[in-house]
Amino acid sequence: MTRTGTTNGAERLCDSLLTHGVDVCFANPGTSEMHFVGALDRRPEMRCVLGLFEGVVTGAADGYARMADKPAATLLHLGPGLANGLANLHNAKRARTPMINVVGDHATYHLEFDAPLASDIESLARPMSNWVKRASDPHRLAETAAEAWQASLASPGIATLILPADVAWGEADALPIEKRALPEPRRVDPESIRSIAKEIAKGGRTIFLLGGRALRADKLAMIKAICDKTGAEFVAETFNARIERGRGRVPVAKIPYAIDQAVTYLAGAARIILVEAAAPVAFFAYPDKPSLLYGEDCKILTLAAPGDDLGFALDRLAGEVGAQAVPPIAGDRLETTGPLPTGGLTAENVSHIVAALMPENAIVSDESVTSGRAFYVASAGGSCHDYMQLTGGSIGIGLPLATGAAVACPDRRVVSLQADGSAMYTIQSLWTQARENLDVTTVICSNRAYAILELEMKNVGIEQYGDNARRMFKLDTPTLDWVSLARGHGVEAVRVETCEAFADLLRASFSRKGPFLIEAVI
Repeated sequence: MTRTGTTNGAERLCDSLLTHGVDVCFANPGTSEMHFVGALDRRPEMRCVLGLFEGVVTGAADGYARMADKPAATLLHLGPGLANGLANLHNAKRARTPMINVVGDHATYHLEFDAPLASDIESLARPMSNWVKRASDPHRLAETAAEAWQASLASPGIATLILPADVAWGEADALPIEKRALPEPRRVDPESIRSIAKEIAKGGRTIFLLGGRALRADKLAMIKAICDKTGAEFVAETFNARIERGRGRVPVAKIPYAIDQAVTYLAGAARIILVEAAAPVAFFAYPDKPSLLYGEDCKILTLAAPGDDLGFALDRLAGEVGAQAVPPIAGDRLETTGPLPTGGLTAENVSHIVAALMPENAIVSDESVTSGRAFYVASAGGSCHDYMQLTGGSIGIGLPLATGAAVACPDRRVVSLQADGSAMYTIQSLWTQARENLDVTTVICSNRAYAILELEMKNVGIEQYGDNARRMFKLDTPTLDWVSLARGHGVEAVRVETCEAFADLLRASFSRKGPFLIEAVI
């Protein structure tokens, strides 16, 4: 893409992003970024989405990329703005999400004066980024942006481009911008694939552990065929960026979160074959419990790592074992729900009602934590949907993840299953949903507690505790008024306490445009 006439560094950056297909920018800008804002303003083909907190911005960019399969840009204000977004950048890195962060900074000549907002942006960015670079020349900003785009897709991962104000406003050459080629996936060594086939043939329990793109419908069909042929099993990581599931697709279980259950599940495995996954470890350390979830005699083998050519690896392994994928029959359905529950709401009832009623081709953002554990099993044979999870353990991603997914897929209903405690971390997402008129149904599982922490106290062996601890787990003094909170952000909302009312409101929300919030009191 080429513009004629006078141009500056910020315009070159914007044009390079657009040239490479990056046409959405989630933003919370400040003074240092005003020239980039001006460039965005002159390029209406770039959709700009304002978030009122940087954790919303980075979480929404994560949700967008998970569904669009391409990066969005974020615009963040200096080091403190980046720091506000780091928690969800941590989640995005664990999800292997492609993202390009544009972080403004003071003009280069102003840094020596240590102005109040000056900070070490590189050091803040590096732990959550796979690529960090400071722009230094307006003439090279288009090239630097192209490098960031390639870096975001190479792992995939987080690319952070630091943009000093004077580099943004500096005059730049308006030369043609050529789109760079997509990074080539690494070709897995055929001999490595052959050795895995030989390992499987030795007998004993083989488990394929799946993550990343291995959880897409076409890849799951191939993996199931390989397992059917060889007698191997397959299972997903406990927390995943995106799973394509529902009737007509291959169902996949997940490794249990609880250590004892996970160890029992993996016991006796002769080998675990990683397919865009990591070797299974406990989420936390607990007294007298193992960190590794598999046995000492279990071999850990890698079929394909993130960034490898997964399709090639699966095709070659299928050929080695004589497997051929057969798509599931679309009419097959696992009957898991039966009649809708009635009476008072419980966490299990909420999960079963959502699973039974969610529309075809929905997108589910699940940060329901303890309250929604029944949903995954209940929805296995229901309507086709994409299922997104909290991947890095840093709560507060559910609402922004749903927001970004709705921007990426405006023709699909997003269902946000959300615990009340974690929803408060990024409640500003509701305002963005209202402003953009996004089709998001948010279900707040209102148990008025950090219930996961009550569970974790027991897990570390503390069965009895007093008011000091209890006050850190309960959200009932005062009780959060989710209807008022949602309406204050521009989202219509209703509180319900019965299954019948919840089902009626859920159906109504799916048939209307725009965001809607249901506080389900459980």
